Amino acid sequence: MTTAHNTTPQYPFTAVVGMDDLRLALLLNAVSPAVGGVLVRGEKGTAKSTAVRALSALMPAVDVVGGCRFACAPDAPDPGCPDGPHETGAVEERPTRMVELPVGASEDRLVGALDIERALSEGVKAFEPGLLADAHRGILYVDEVNLLHDHLVDLLLDAAAMGASYVEREGVSVRHAARFLLVGTMNPEEGELRPQLLDRFGLTVEVAASREPDERVTVVRRRLAYDADPAGFAADWAAEEDALRGRIAAARELLPRVTLGDAALRQIAATCAAFEVDGMRADIVMARTATALAAWAGRTDVLEEDVRQAALLALPHRRRRNPFDAPGLDEDKLDQTLEEFGADEGTGGDDDPEPDGPDGGPDGGGPDGGGPDGGGPEGGGQPPQDGGPEEAPLPPEAELPHQQEREAPQTPQASEKPEPESAPQGGAAGEKAAVGATEPFRTRRLDVPGLGEGADGRRSRARTAHGRTTGARRPQGALGKLHLAATVQAAAPHQRSRGRSGRGLVVRRDDLREAVREGREGNLVLFVVDASGSMAARKRMSAVKGAVLSLLLDAYQRRDKIGLITFRGTGAELALPPTSSVEAGAARLEQLPTGGRTPLSEGLLRAHEVLRVERMRDASRRPLLVVVTDGRATGGPEPVVRAARAARLLAGEGTASVVVDCEAGPVRLGLAGELARELQGTAITLDELRADSVSALVRTVQGNRKAA
Repeated sequence: MTTAHNTTPQYPFTAVVGMDDLRLALLLNAVSPAVGGVLVRGEKGTAKSTAVRALSALMPAVDVVGGCRFACAPDAPDPGCPDGPHETGAVEERPTRMVELPVGASEDRLVGALDIERALSEGVKAFEPGLLADAHRGILYVDEVNLLHDHLVDLLLDAAAMGASYVEREGVSVRHAARFLLVGTMNPEEGELRPQLLDRFGLTVEVAASREPDERVTVVRRRLAYDADPAGFAADWAAEEDALRGRIAAARELLPRVTLGDAALRQIAATCAAFEVDGMRADIVMARTATALAAWAGRTDVLEEDVRQAALLALPHRRRRNPFDAPGLDEDKLDQTLEEFGADEGTGGDDDPEPDGPDGGPDGGGPDGGGPDGGGPEGGGQPPQDGGPEEAPLPPEAELPHQQEREAPQTPQASEKPEPESAPQGGAAGEKAAVGATEPFRTRRLDVPGLGEGADGRRSRARTAHGRTTGARRPQGALGKLHLAATVQAAAPHQRSRGRSGRGLVVRRDDLREAVREGREGNLVLFVVDASGSMAARKRMSAVKGAVLSLLLDAYQRRDKIGLITFRGTGAELALPPTSSVEAGAARLEQLPTGGRTPLSEGLLRAHEVLRVERMRDASRRPLLVVVTDGRATGGPEPVVRAARAARLLAGEGTASVVVDCEAGPVRLGLAGELARELQGTAITLDELRADSVSALVRTVQGNRKAA
């Protein structure tokens, strides 16, 4: 846990260069925590964490009940506080805490833990608070929130939505208040959050490093000055920090007096409807954000520019329809909607009063010549200036190539002939331009056989922290989910010898049993895609890419890591190292050219090396190898024999595999089936891969292994 208590001053918030969207979103949440927090998306090294940590120094100090571990307010203590009821007594003032949630934290560390032994034997609720209790009335910061286990994200966002945390173990429950400003940062290249979890964050902003040399120089100059003398640098910016701190306090005081008129509320509802966001949370967040924007600008009425700015911050992450859609908002459509539903309502206009106080943006002056030049990242909103919106250039529509031009889905025809394999002078393989993919479809689930113990997911059977209870065992380390019946059964024969005399059960630590649960895990799905000349017929390669795209979408939904290897010409290439970013895989697939010979053995050997390295990195995540090929092997000495040896090498290490047979034409050689047998895996055709195919056979890797 990290809090604001340290000897080195934080980097000043007002010294952060650029990133207007991020700073504004953080400040709006500081003014109105009901906005629901901020999700910060951006590439590494863009000062996301620096800005978040700097915010804690601007938050006002809080009064807490002396000795309360749950930071109860003296004037309104939580009636259900585990440390209550509170007597009138000492009041402590402390700085606002900023608590960091590590990616590898356990459920008990997040929500707290009950002493089950004392609960059973003494009937008391002995509770050790977790990070949610520490963050009450403060800031909870989750770096790399997209790498946090799903069940922890669920607990975290439920607490943020309800303002309370519940810990329940076999009928014993504890509740405490947990209201905090939630801030998460993530690098989209490392994987996305599920859409329903994205929706739980109030606002989102995209950040990127500036491409302006002068601004980059300012960033470096300030950072070097801070590293050389943190205390002196903080002192230089103290006046700007005090001014911004005072403005936050003034906006908080003004917030209850801000009026959200019917006209503005109608614009909010119309905007959410126009962008087809799910549910009503977007409307509520937009209303709260627009109200906070008005208070931040020193006004008591919500104007059209507030609604526009609120939409740019609250809607981009809610309009995504599938994992391959880029987040963002069509600002032309937004302006048209606001104009259509605001023209007759009298919102905005030249008669609107000027806001009191400084400019609407979060910039303050600085000792090196004023605040930083704005220029937030493309696609986000800009802080209002002088009560009006600052126009930002419209970003180009972020689309993948297959979204711009895509052929209709087609199945390779029997008469289709592959383009001939060729090797131009110099031994380089012939290369054809990349073709687009057909529309993705819902695929059958491909399982890894056996029972794993990997990260929670939705693909293969595994022992997990969540799922159906299948048995009980002695705790291995800290007690997980208590198996009450097994614990009572273990303790019951010893009650007389232990001198039981009261109603409570005499339970000792050796009696405790934890539940063994079975759920599903996420796997490493490694795609090995044949991009040789035998696959280069346009319709066939388009269908193959559509199939792989469908499997990528399935991997996203099942919480897998993915990797992509392609082989053609004389070798194989690791096009995408194992990652959680399915979008990166889709982009690599779309750019994939074809042509040349078919070095099947090189593709399989490269897969073997990648899996060897990944086993050392994460031994618990089991791999699933998906080879997409027609099974041909050409080029080099004895290509067929070498491919068979490589396949047997993978099979000998127990690698689960599926071969997607892409062979087409009136005469079929069945080479993909031979490859699947060498891999001791399953062969399925493109048609059988479809979940809704009437001719598909219900075959999975697990079924094939059982048959073998």
